[in-house]
Amino acid sequence: MHPVTPDGRYFVVQGQLWRCSNPALKDDERQSLVNELMAARRDVKKAKASGDASQVKLARENVLKAKVALGERGPVWWNDGRQDFNMHQVINSPYAEWFSSLLESD
Repeated sequence: MHPVTPDGRYFVVQGQLWRCSNPALKDDERQSLVNELMAARRDVKKAKASGDASQVKLARENVLKAKVALGERGPVWWNDGRQDFNMHQVINSPYAEWFSSLLESD
């Protein structure tokens, strides 16, 4: 499992922050969106294999739509005005000290 920031906004993979899904989503809604995301990712793979650039573009757009609906991309799901650090290196963010403490405890 990847570490999640104390505020629950991001998880860390190889030192990079990735925005978590919106925790306010109902379980069934979240699952439906995850299903859409996985189908769109499969479509990307299939389109790449076919070599059809227009199908790859469409499939990638569907991946992005699902990620936005989940809250992982697009407007942030929190409303306290804090900056979005999605796809930033954790060491260059306000979470650097927290992450460093995790590394020290391992």
